[in-house]
Amino acid sequence: MLDVARRAGVTKQTVSNVVRGRQVVSAETRAKVEAAIAELGYTPNMVARGLATGSTMTVGFLVPTIAHPFYSEVVEEVESLLEESGYHLLLATTRGDGERARRHLSSLSSRSVDALLVAGDFDLGEHADVLRAKGVPVALCAWEIDPPPSLPVVTIDYEEAGFLAGRHLRELGHERVAVFADLPAHRVRLDGMRRAFALDGLSVPEDRIFPVHGASLETAYEAVEHALPLFGAAGRLPTAVITSTDAIALGVMQALRDRGLRVPQDVSVVGIDDIPQAAHAHPTLTTVALPKRRMARQATALLLAAIAGEPLSGADSSLLSPEIVSRASTTPVRPAAARAR
Repeated sequence: MLDVARRAGVTKQTVSNVVRGRQVVSAETRAKVEAAIAELGYTPNMVARGLATGSTMTVGFLVPTIAHPFYSEVVEEVESLLEESGYHLLLATTRGDGERARRHLSSLSSRSVDALLVAGDFDLGEHADVLRAKGVPVALCAWEIDPPPSLPVVTIDYEEAGFLAGRHLRELGHERVAVFADLPAHRVRLDGMRRAFALDGLSVPEDRIFPVHGASLETAYEAVEHALPLFGAAGRLPTAVITSTDAIALGVMQALRDRGLRVPQDVSVVGIDDIPQAAHAHPTLTTVALPKRRMARQATALLLAAIAGEPLSGADSSLLSPEIVSRASTTPVRPAAARAR
């Protein structure tokens, strides 16, 4: 860094400001420093910087998976914002395993990350207290069920997402529905769906709610294979299906098509997420869009502010609103004779 400062004719602190992306350096001076860095091939030593400053310029991020498009979008957004501020992302996945999550929490804290972001639902228990005691800012995002009250959480109103999905079908006149959901993980979404029907004095019977473990296209397809004979025995197919994720909805639509049922002419389908595949499905999928990138930005900004010295508490929490996106997979309910044609 001193060599760069000499080559550029500036102070070592100015070089540090440029390397860390601080906006206190003029464009002309920044250009001279960047030219010197390029000429000398200077690369900051992050380990040495951490020892000297007590900062690793790294934020840990714990997510359930990166295989699901929802979380991959969140990770991309968090990483982009961190890079803009000169920080690096240290990513770990829990894969739905509570013990694996606890190991990662311990590992991330021992590596002295500057802050930690945790997505998804699992019991942090005493680990959250340990991290807070070490002075590492911790925030939660994409939390669906009962987050620890002492920690800030930037999340989405998942109950409202379920409500919007159910209300959309009610506005189209659907009364006889089936639900395919990742339960118990998405029970809050199911609560919202039920509330939408209850407003009109209707209910979603327990025997029309089918768990889809893992919330994938494959497991959704299998769940439909299990459910269809039950509908036949009952004598009536649902006029619509509500799912707790778009991935489940896409699997449901494929299973219905493979059995000669048309979407939406025979059965309307609505999902929750608005993953990129939803807009390109056949038919395009009606869904409830979750503001995942906005959530990622707010949670990251919260942690960066905390690193800069602003205190964090549960009072810093935010609940973001979803919105319905109407596409071709839903249509007003039609008489049975019309659906049969």
